[in-house]
Amino acid sequence: MKKIDLPPSLLPNISDDVTNSMCLHNRHISPQIMANLDGYNWKINDYINRDGYIALKNIIKNNILPNEIILEITNSGLRGRGGAGFPTGIKWGFITKDTNIKKYLICNSDEGEPGTFKDRDILRFNPHIVIEGMIIAAYAMGIDIGYNYIHGEIFEVYKRFEFAIEEARNLGFLGKNILGSKFNFDLYAVHGYGAYICGEETALLESLEGNKGQPRFKPPFPAQFGLYGKPTVINNTETFAAIPWIIRHGAHSYSKIGINNSTGTKIFSISGDVNLPGNYEVPLGTSFIDLLGLAGGVRQGNTLKAVIPGGSSSPVLPSHIINKISMDYDAISKAGSMLGSGAVIVLDHTRCMVKSLMQLSLFYAEESCGQCTPCREGTYWLYNIIHKIEIGKGTLEDLDLLKSVSNNIIGNTICALGDAAVMPINSFLQHFWDEFVYHIEHKSCLVPQYL
Repeated sequence: MKKIDLPPSLLPNISDDVTNSMCLHNRHISPQIMANLDGYNWKINDYINRDGYIALKNIIKNNILPNEIILEITNSGLRGRGGAGFPTGIKWGFITKDTNIKKYLICNSDEGEPGTFKDRDILRFNPHIVIEGMIIAAYAMGIDIGYNYIHGEIFEVYKRFEFAIEEARNLGFLGKNILGSKFNFDLYAVHGYGAYICGEETALLESLEGNKGQPRFKPPFPAQFGLYGKPTVINNTETFAAIPWIIRHGAHSYSKIGINNSTGTKIFSISGDVNLPGNYEVPLGTSFIDLLGLAGGVRQGNTLKAVIPGGSSSPVLPSHIINKISMDYDAISKAGSMLGSGAVIVLDHTRCMVKSLMQLSLFYAEESCGQCTPCREGTYWLYNIIHKIEIGKGTLEDLDLLKSVSNNIIGNTICALGDAAVMPINSFLQHFWDEFVYHIEHKSCLVPQYL
């Protein structure tokens, strides 16, 4: 294949400082996605030296059937890493097998939720693992075109991914007759403009089509009616990044990592009041205490107060609950929250929970696309009520009003943004009711000093 010189403008000039997790690993299980990265070895030759593209080469060389790949992913137990946790192999099985129908593959890298920053670093430090994962997925489902929709506020990461695509195309991993086979697949990067709502898969599809990024009614679901009305499979960045390891090592090996119903490793983005914030890739089922230890513990030796375990939309858990559970889908759900994207926001005893909730509520009010009245109007109601309590002008009736507005939003919107705005409020009131009452009765904060 003729070599194509890459234009210098495609090579981004971004920091190569590796986030804390890239060099850390669990005592027993090494990272699968972030293994052996130093911040500089992100190009294609570096990836090949880490056994990159071996999975794809073996598939092509051995003429492995597409349904065998889907079965392998299903048996691995891999669940979507974007937040919903839906089994990946089952999702792939929904797509039509008709080769005469145009189909699309999309990677959702529109990472915009507060506390979530794992996908950004996968694309920065190991972009080819996502590309290989997408190529394998396309082969398994008979798809010849794919897009990676990248959050608009990380434009330098978008440029790096563009560079990586060109590298892969130059070496014959993308394009027509990949590695001498009859398999064709091409991949394109698309950047958004920083709208949180475009992380919702149907709003992402609208944006890709050049329309205003607003969610669609479902059904029909993207597997039947997706991009340009054609069957479409959408997976998260981390989900695609897990595919090459599974194909190289087998579903059985992958399923032995983690615990039942939560297999493999997971990248947790840890932020807030910790000494070493960053991304940490550990087996699912790792205890919260061990994960917190990797992040250096609570900052300045302070006392842990609460944790938001799965991104800002997941219900908050107080320390006496989170300290006793493991980081997996079932344990966190049983505790009253959700694993979500794996964004762990740590709050220590200096944090005012009223102010913390106010900041979260402002985010959802600002990011509502405005399509649904309960969300468009209700999210600002929620923020204004909490702001009123925070500045010492709240009443006890406001707490009932918060609950009433929340009940009128949840379950009454096209997408889950309304629910996402409500879940933190219900959990903050459930676990820290006394703090809200103190604010109202004393016109001041229960926490003497907070940042």
